[in-house]
Amino acid sequence: MTGESQEEALNRAIKFLSYRARSEAEVHRKLAQLGFSRETADGAVKKLVSLKLLNDGNFARAWTVSRVEGRGYGPLRIERELRKKGIAKSLIAQILDETFSRQQGKERAKQLLEKRFRGKDLTDAKVFRRAVAFLQRRGYRDSVIADLLKQPLADD
Repeated sequence: MTGESQEEALNRAIKFLSYRARSEAEVHRKLAQLGFSRETADGAVKKLVSLKLLNDGNFARAWTVSRVEGRGYGPLRIERELRKKGIAKSLIAQILDETFSRQQGKERAKQLLEKRFRGKDLTDAKVFRRAVAFLQRRGYRDSVIADLLKQPLADD
C-alpha cells in the first residue's frame, strides 16, 4: 500500500492504544476491521513493536495482575481471556506460572470464598454447590476447589 495508508494505519493504531493497553492481535484485528490490508496492518504492528508501544509480554502480565488483584480471577479464567486476546500459549503458561504457585492460588480462592460465603453453612448442599460454581466461574481448578472445600473456613 502507499506510505500514506501505512501512516494512517499507524495513527489509528496509536489512537486505539491510547484507551488502554492491547495485544498485537487486538491491534491487528482492529486495523483489519477498519479496512486496512493485512500488509499495512502488519507494518503498523511491527512499527509499534519496534517503538516499544506494543509488547504482548508486558500486556499479558499487566492484564493478569489486574484480573487477579482486582477481580480475584483464577488461572483458568485468565488463560481463557488471554487466549481470546491473541497471546501465545507459551507466554500464557509462563505468566501463569509466575503469578500462581499452587499454594498461592489456593490462598486466593480461600480468601474469595471466605469473603463471599462468610456466615453461610457450606455443609448445606445448595450453598456448597453455589460455592463450587462461584469458584469455577472465577477460574479456579477443580482440584483447588476440592482441596479448599474439604477444610473448614475461618469464622471471622
